[in-house]
Amino acid sequence: MARPLIADIDLDALRHNYCLARDLAPRSRAIAVLKADAYGHGLVPCARALSSVAPALAVACIEEAETLRAAGIETPIMLLEGFFEAAELERIDALGLWTAVHSPWQVDALLAYRPAQPLTVWLKVDSGMHRLGFPLEQLAEHWARLAAAGDRVRDLHLMSHFATADSLDPGYFQYQLGMLNALASELGAPTCLANSPATLAWPEAHGAWNRPGVMLYGSDPLEAASEASRRLAPVMTLRSEIIAVRELEAGEPVGYGGRWRAPRRSKIAVVAAGYGDGYDRHAEDGTPVLVDGQRCAIAGKVSMDMLTVDVTHIPEADIGSEVVLWGRASNGTLLSVDEVARHCSTISYTLLTGVLPRVPRRYHGG
Repeated sequence: MARPLIADIDLDALRHNYCLARDLAPRSRAIAVLKADAYGHGLVPCARALSSVAPALAVACIEEAETLRAAGIETPIMLLEGFFEAAELERIDALGLWTAVHSPWQVDALLAYRPAQPLTVWLKVDSGMHRLGFPLEQLAEHWARLAAAGDRVRDLHLMSHFATADSLDPGYFQYQLGMLNALASELGAPTCLANSPATLAWPEAHGAWNRPGVMLYGSDPLEAASEASRRLAPVMTLRSEIIAVRELEAGEPVGYGGRWRAPRRSKIAVVAAGYGDGYDRHAEDGTPVLVDGQRCAIAGKVSMDMLTVDVTHIPEADIGSEVVLWGRASNGTLLSVDEVARHCSTISYTLLTGVLPRVPRRYHGG
């Protein structure tokens, strides 16, 4: 019998979330972001599930794009970080990729290269994230250089990234958006600005293209849920089983360091899942899990291959009982990965992308 830990991936839910992103912005086209192995869900299966509904996909780097092309994915693919050396332009050209351009040396390299067909380019401006992108005052110069090179550049778009679109405080977001709208108007540029939170909550940021990412996987990126974000469906269910049960007297400790002590006579379940699988070691006592669809709490530090759960209130819990670390239990009860992330002092992105390769992915639907 195999170890019971598995990540169930609901490809129908993935498509549902993409269609929600699309329908929230009917005048935009939505690029499905699949970087980091589709946020831990599996790059190729997720790309196959989305390629019939999404007009374009996005990855971080050319290696991810090559994996998709080798798997037969013909949908246009954007490189969100662009190219890391000029030599990559030949591969970008051969694979028919779209590329971001965020630095002067990339502009120089692109203009020095003669592609078989003019390339689709997304010129990135730093509107306040202060990560990648041209300073605002330099953008028009590079835009003009690329716009004049019709033999090298076919489609040119303006791209940026919002730092606080998820926040309840709209001030900095509105500052960035105002700057970008003015620049786009000056250049006559089609834009690609909206990430997941802006797609969900800021229709004024919807451009010719949007870039939904984590929302595709059912995670709500907003500080406060909206009507739209409540319609997201979880894509990954990380499920395991109880592999042992212990009866403890009041005051007895559980796990490394004895961090948790039984407040009364307690029933403790040992679950086959740990930080060696990617479950966050920082999960605090009280982090929720579902046992046979009922809410329980982690008791004690997460180990490499196991974690322990207080199931005192579930007398029927026993070896073989279903345990859902996040996602949807067999009885339909949902435990959001966002809720689990808060108990780990992190965000859903780190939990989803952190599920390690030794955890099998099992795909449904799509």
